[in-house]
Amino acid sequence: MKSYRKVLSFHLPTRRGFVNITPQVEAAVAESGVSEGLVLVNAMNITASVFINDDEHGLHSDMEKWLEKLAPEKPYDMYAHNGYEDNADAHLKRTIMGREVVVAITQGKLDFGTWEQIFYGEFDGKRTKRVLIKIIGE
Repeated sequence: MKSYRKVLSFHLPTRRGFVNITPQVEAAVAESGVSEGLVLVNAMNITASVFINDDEHGLHSDMEKWLEKLAPEKPYDMYAHNGYEDNADAHLKRTIMGREVVVAITQGKLDFGTWEQIFYGEFDGKRTKRVLIKIIGE
């Protein structure tokens, strides 16, 4: 069994955003030499997310609006967590969107359903954060 690890870094200039990281994950699968196995992709920060969905601008806009309704950024003083930082909403958004995804690798390719893509979701940006790609298989 092979094992491969790669870390991606992100530094979004905005507080929130979605980045399609499918090409980077596909490149890591190719680098790994694994033809049958699994890839785990997870955010290594508690105010960021990794999730699978469609790469469609309208959907991303809808997600942003929906998340903001569920966990609004402001007023900052509505959250007990906010004191030194002002990112309680980002923690809640991450909880909703999830920490990681696992995708099957079949014949050296990500085994996706129709329109599926992997995204990095940033909810408290303007600083460097990491995403782990861990691949196991043969």
